[in-house]
Amino acid sequence: MTALTHDMIPEVALAHAEAGTPVALATVIETWGAAPRPVGAQLAITAEAEMAGSVSGGCVEGAVVAEALDLLESGHSTVLEFGVADEDAFAVGLTCGGRIRVMVEPVGGSDGLPVDMLRELVVQRAARQAVAYVVDTESWQRRLAEPEDGVVAEVFQTEKSLMQEARFVGLHLPPLRLAIVGAVHIAQPLASMAGLLGYDVIVVDPRDSFGSEARFPGQTLVSDWPDAALAAHGLDARTAVVTLTHDPKLDLPAIETALKSDVFYLGCLGSKKTHAKRVTALKTAGFSEAEIGRIHGPVGLDIGAKSPAEIALSILAEITLRLRRPESRP
Repeated sequence: MTALTHDMIPEVALAHAEAGTPVALATVIETWGAAPRPVGAQLAITAEAEMAGSVSGGCVEGAVVAEALDLLESGHSTVLEFGVADEDAFAVGLTCGGRIRVMVEPVGGSDGLPVDMLRELVVQRAARQAVAYVVDTESWQRRLAEPEDGVVAEVFQTEKSLMQEARFVGLHLPPLRLAIVGAVHIAQPLASMAGLLGYDVIVVDPRDSFGSEARFPGQTLVSDWPDAALAAHGLDARTAVVTLTHDPKLDLPAIETALKSDVFYLGCLGSKKTHAKRVTALKTAGFSEAEIGRIHGPVGLDIGAKSPAEIALSILAEITLRLRRPESRP
């Protein structure tokens, strides 16, 4: 299988199914204790025992693959349960005595996941539409549900997949995105490190000498003016924005655009003195104290960072904190 991120497992499974290769999807549907992978984690398995993704950190994968190969023959779906005593935990990857349940579904088959439904799920994911995959693990009836669906609306609010008695609700939220304004030296490690964390990254800088392929190999570069670039990119609650230029002509248009959106994080590089000038400019532009208070400036957690990579680490640590603990947001 091609090397894709752990968040692209439905896409991997669909590609194999459409190519005529038998494939099954394994999904963690419940965990207890210190299970190594969260609910919703997925693994795709082909009839040739090729794998993409993960449902645990040890030999549970081996048991899941063996079961999946049998299910690809029968066309049936099933739920597996794995538990382990503390003293045996490390050997099978369930650290500290974890326990997990894993749903295994052939794509197609008599009670497997229909290819058309998987295709629609992938289409909605590509369109950045939040969607839930709802499956009854007793009847194996399935459907896709949107956030407005009253049955699963509360699940969307938690942003966590979960098991409700015999029904599993697997959330598929839009990928996280990071827009970096300013193709400066800090942006180089920041873009690379954010990619490792699963973010879709764009680097915005109208200065061609800064935003070059040579300086940012493999990154998505946008040479438009920052406000136009961010407006075209689209800003939502799954997006973080970081400005790094130190130039108010570039930073301020980006900041104003971000403040008018519902991005979950907006961080701006600069000293306290620079940030004070920024606040004054934003107040003059008509932004309220509450709106300006959303800005993290100076950007990043105070970890004593000195090098560009350390500063990038501090920024990503703060972004992660605000994402995973939304109650910490200003």
